[in-house]
Amino acid sequence: MSDQLRLRPVAEEDLAVIERLTGDPEAVGEQSWHGWFDPRTYRRRWEETGLLTDDGGTLMVAGPAETLGFVQWSRHPTNRVSYCWNIGIGMLPKVRGLGYGTEAQRLLVEYLFAHTQVNRVQAVTEITNTAEQWALSKAGFTREGVLRGYGFRDGGWRDAVMYSVVREDLGKERGDMTVLRPSRRDQNGPRRDG
Repeated sequence: MSDQLRLRPVAEEDLAVIERLTGDPEAVGEQSWHGWFDPRTYRRRWEETGLLTDDGGTLMVAGPAETLGFVQWSRHPTNRVSYCWNIGIGMLPKVRGLGYGTEAQRLLVEYLFAHTQVNRVQAVTEITNTAEQWALSKAGFTREGVLRGYGFRDGGWRDAVMYSVVREDLGKERGDMTVLRPSRRDQNGPRRDG
């Protein structure tokens, strides 16, 4: 599938996709909807930086015929002298559940390890988002644990699950690209017990 997908910088015409996947409750999905915000946020940031900075960025997930969504990363300090990347994803509803999100997150990890010196890439998802937990596991992430009362959504505090991949998790060579092997701990999918 990776030969069908690629990550690329955000073009101006992509802003409509990002705005839909962050500002339309139907497209965002229940577990990622956190309320309305300034609809020009991404457009202003794109005009200033192209949505690529030393502290994070956004890339589009492009399929053979159309844009499927986007991936993001941001700097997360781990102590006074080091940091890791925290990643997120937004995929169009019509392509969810088809494996594109898994592959997009795998490609993002490969990109970040190839072009930055971080040792860790992490992702946090709401504990009820079993589809994303499964995708992260298939992308090579390891489930680390539950973060109680981590995020506020829809009037209540929600538990989340932390996943990560570190450089030593890199797998065998595939052509000239290093690929992640599936997480050793989560090969049967996410645990449903929280």
